[in-house]
Amino acid sequence: MFGRSKGLVGLDIGSSAVKAVELVPSGKSYRVVAYASEPMAPDSIVDGAIIDGAGVADTIRRVFERMGTKTREVAASLSGSAVIVKKINLPQMTEAELAESIKWEAEQYIPFEIQDVNLDYQIVQGSDGAAKTSMDVLLVAAKKEKIADYTGVITQAGRVPVVVDVDAFAMQNAFEANYDVDPGTVTVLMNMGASAININIVRGAASIFTRDVSIGGNAYTEAVQREFNLTFERAEQAKRGTAAADDHTGDVHAVLRAVSDNVLLEVQKTFDFYKSTAASDRLDRVLLCGGAARVHGFSGALADRFGIPVEPLDPFKRIGFDAAKVRVEADEVAPTAVVAVGLALRRAGDR
Repeated sequence: MFGRSKGLVGLDIGSSAVKAVELVPSGKSYRVVAYASEPMAPDSIVDGAIIDGAGVADTIRRVFERMGTKTREVAASLSGSAVIVKKINLPQMTEAELAESIKWEAEQYIPFEIQDVNLDYQIVQGSDGAAKTSMDVLLVAAKKEKIADYTGVITQAGRVPVVVDVDAFAMQNAFEANYDVDPGTVTVLMNMGASAININIVRGAASIFTRDVSIGGNAYTEAVQREFNLTFERAEQAKRGTAAADDHTGDVHAVLRAVSDNVLLEVQKTFDFYKSTAASDRLDRVLLCGGAARVHGFSGALADRFGIPVEPLDPFKRIGFDAAKVRVEADEVAPTAVVAVGLALRRAGDR
């Protein structure tokens, strides 16, 4: 599930839309050769679970028709309650020894029957310096049933799933491809989707804490709809500050602030839990992405609440994007393309 060969299309199957990106090498980086996005029918995916498989497969098919790519192999990703990510500390051992013992070790940390999950792991670092008597291992477990649901709709859409990743790590992959990574800097990567927020706290290029929060952009839209009796489309515009609810701009902002307070409370819980388990409580910056990252006032409220710089996570900072060829402006799609870009950087056989 974690780290290149024949290219893949990065396919981000979200609850509100399906996004797809195809990259090719360009100098020391990459460039986008195809991009497409299609909205998902409401309730096709609920809490990360695929409810309408045929509908999701149709949406994926339309995305590929719009892209016009001949590439059939794709990398997709999962998040939510069916995915467990834990950093565990084990006695120092060889990779061969770890491969033999990881299933037994995982049973102590995974709240599912071990035969019902697919396991992967990555050695992060030795935890006690030169002594090297122990090591940190990032353990990932995903329910086989959920993996089968996602790979099934991809196959149904006529494509070949070759990599299944985790949203939080795909976001990290896009970050590493576009930013200078300082080993001493602690960065919060935050992907605000329609129904969930993926949080990945990284020190340098090492993930040290992840959590998925079950609240997202839909909470804002629904609150504005209820308060002002608006259509979904009008509420979406209002929450981004691009259209007021019958000119009640101040009232709309008050509703958005109330929802943001709830979101920030969940972020606070995440940061508090991280600080209680980490060697340091340092957080240097937040890089924000996802459709809900564009909610009016949220970025400023996040910076004010935690007193740390907040900036957009730009997946095209170093990756070339020819708007004329791709037929869309980079700024328009950058917030929602991060996970798809991170997936497109994967290759079959990656760890």
